[in-house]
Amino acid sequence: MASAHTKQIKELLLQSLEHERGGVLVYTTAIECAVNDELREEWQEYLKQTKNHVKVLSTACQALDIDPEEKTPGCKIVQHTGSALVQAMKMALAEGDKAAAELVACECVVLAEVKDHADWGLIGRLANSLKGDQAEALQAAYDEVEDEEDEHLYHTQGWHRELWLQALGLKAMLPPPEEEHDVKSAIGAARAAAESKQSAQGKKGH
Repeated sequence: MASAHTKQIKELLLQSLEHERGGVLVYTTAIECAVNDELREEWQEYLKQTKNHVKVLSTACQALDIDPEEKTPGCKIVQHTGSALVQAMKMALAEGDKAAAELVACECVVLAEVKDHADWGLIGRLANSLKGDQAEALQAAYDEVEDEEDEHLYHTQGWHRELWLQALGLKAMLPPPEEEHDVKSAIGAARAAAESKQSAQGKKGH
């Protein structure tokens, strides 16, 4: 590959690794904000998985002769973004309204997982474009992590929606249908959101 492409491969992997490290801090703080016991338990599991994602991606970087401890300018920006999410949750906790802090935590986790999901999607595409040991290393990392990343994003989006509905005094499905159906795809997430909407309409007699 051309040197410019090699540089961007390195940038993608190091930024993704930095974001996973930030994810550990995001989940650690989100757990402090959780009021719902099932949500807290789920985030505790996601924290454990995210710690493993750091190890998996570090190993993949080493397989591509990339120092996982290197901090590029892009990594510093990713670190700053993650720190801002953690600070937002701490600000919410300091206000003393646990339910409001839980909603903020859901939003912060969703924001973090949108990037995580995008990063791993790119890593999967990259694995398909490479050859040999590098391709195998990235594909192995992708295969181990991708389903968990899908769950992190789509399930937390469901919790965010339903907890907001509950806060608004509207009918909420808790745990969310994403949880009940073990959603791990965009199509499944769309169906879960539709189920939530239909449930609310049913209550109104529509």
